[in-house]
Amino acid sequence: MVYVPGDQSYHPENKVPKGVKVYKLSGTEVRRRLQTGEEIPEWFSFPEVVEILRWAHPPRSRQGFCVFFTGLSGSGKTTVANALIERLMEVDRRAICLLDGDHVRQLLSSELTFSKEHRDLNIKRIGYVASEVVKPGGAAVAAPIAPYKESRRFARSLVEKSGGFIEVYVSTSLDECKRRDRKGLYKKAELGLLKGMTGVDDPYEPPEKAEIVIDTEKTGVLTAVDTIVRYLETEGYIRIEKS
Repeated sequence: MVYVPGDQSYHPENKVPKGVKVYKLSGTEVRRRLQTGEEIPEWFSFPEVVEILRWAHPPRSRQGFCVFFTGLSGSGKTTVANALIERLMEVDRRAICLLDGDHVRQLLSSELTFSKEHRDLNIKRIGYVASEVVKPGGAAVAAPIAPYKESRRFARSLVEKSGGFIEVYVSTSLDECKRRDRKGLYKKAELGLLKGMTGVDDPYEPPEKAEIVIDTEKTGVLTAVDTIVRYLETEGYIRIEKS
């Protein structure tokens, strides 16, 4: 069906004579306009209906989002996450929640072990908390190791019901992470004093389609933050006023 402005009515497209001016909007275009906040013309729908659509599908600038870091211990996730939060506080007014892997383990998942089942459950809990932050329009920044694809997919599915999920794979090599070893975990694992260490005797499943990939061995913290903020701005989640 297309709209014919000449008689202000709709007609089947194949019934309109050649040369007659018509207007039409596809469902994809309507969703895009809702996402960006662009005008949806009155000939397409009643203003009252458009208002309800905008309420149900706010533009990304009014949606919450989760920046979900994943990578090996020592890869630089928490360092970049903390720097990102500082930058977001400068350019955006959303409430921001940091879900750091160590803090979550102490407060939200203190009873869990490091079995695969419990590691999955820990990430699913982080995904649930992030989704609750995103739902009213807040920003969640999560920085767990999150070694398994299935639990990362679960977290994404929860968050994307209400807002954006931006997966940041911190791809710093295992050798570099071992060299840093600020917590001494790799040394303990190699000495047999620590079992189930991701990257040593427990696998890490790299993301295949992360929105952003950062190697902190090659990329500085500020550059990494710039990359993430630029992505958020390009995708419409934040608006940075140019001076």
